[in-house]
Amino acid sequence: MNALIPFLLDIIKFSAAGTIVFFIAYSVIKPEVDKNRHMKLIDLKNAAQQTVLPLRLQAYERMVLFIERLNPSSLLVRLHVAGMSAQEMQHVLVNEIKNEYGHNVTQQVYLSQESWAVIVRLKEETIAMINNTAKVLPADAKSVDLSKTILAHLAAMDENPYEVALAVVKADIQQIF
Repeated sequence: MNALIPFLLDIIKFSAAGTIVFFIAYSVIKPEVDKNRHMKLIDLKNAAQQTVLPLRLQAYERMVLFIERLNPSSLLVRLHVAGMSAQEMQHVLVNEIKNEYGHNVTQQVYLSQESWAVIVRLKEETIAMINNTAKVLPADAKSVDLSKTILAHLAAMDENPYEVALAVVKADIQQIF
């Protein structure tokens, strides 16, 4: 029994010494491991940014182009066909807007929620403006009458919604840099 007590004391001393050495080593090594992990995260973010940034910029460029193509002043000139009725022109315009939107809908992944909401609202308001304008025209109205009425409505607005949308998109681009 007397030989057991020194043996137990030796085990306690070695265990205490080992625990102390472990905690000292842990406290010295942990900050270095944390720093290394933090640096790797920064490197991963930078690599992801280098990949995503060109895609985001391309998406914003495409949305600027979409807004410009959605603007009735360019839309009406681009799609005007002489001799077309107002109703036919209405269908052509609405279909063109929906097709353009369909080609660009995936770009929302790279845009801010605010920019995307402005673009969707602009699309919907443009379609509504075309449809509402076509409703008030006589049944025998020509595409020129529809175009003139839409452009007059646009000119009467206090703020050009297409310029406002472009400003929102440009502000988002500025936040990237």
